[in-house]
Amino acid sequence: MIRRLSHFLLCLAIAFLVVKPAFSAGSDIQINTARIEYSGNTYKLFTSFSLDFNHSLEETLLHGIPLYFKTEIEIIRPRAFWFDDVPVSKSRTTRISYNVLTRQYSISIPGTLQRNYSSLEDALSAIRYPPRWAIADSTDLEAGEKYDVGVRVMLDVSQLPKPFQINALNNRDWRLASDWKWFSYRP
Repeated sequence: MIRRLSHFLLCLAIAFLVVKPAFSAGSDIQINTARIEYSGNTYKLFTSFSLDFNHSLEETLLHGIPLYFKTEIEIIRPRAFWFDDVPVSKSRTTRISYNVLTRQYSISIPGTLQRNYSSLEDALSAIRYPPRWAIADSTDLEAGEKYDVGVRVMLDVSQLPKPFQINALNNRDWRLASDWKWFSYRP
């Protein structure tokens, strides 16, 4: 019985290693710049990305279906003898849509940005170079402490209509994501 169980677990582990690359998120989005700036008692994240749309995403936009890109940040203070402290863990969603009647692309970041663009390239530029994002107050981070900061960006397929979510699971064109970009920061 134990021999069969260990054989099954070994086969399962091998199958997972073989299949995992097909299901893992690709590095289709590259984070070019990620840094924290302090001004006005607020820590702000400055980022820039490399992002190109494939044909499937362009067609979806042209049919009036909005796409959502989620940016996540985690600021971690490592501790030697206890769990790491995570004073900041946030996400922000950027929505890109196309209005068929006005033939304009729209970019919106809740509470920050709402703009229209006449071309897809101009709209993508707004996504590639988002405005600075207030991520923490001066009281959230301790001066002199060393923090590890992680940032990533991905196409958020959970906000798509259900038929597109199913398609996104089966189609590589829909799995846009960056790897975590880690850097150190000392306030």
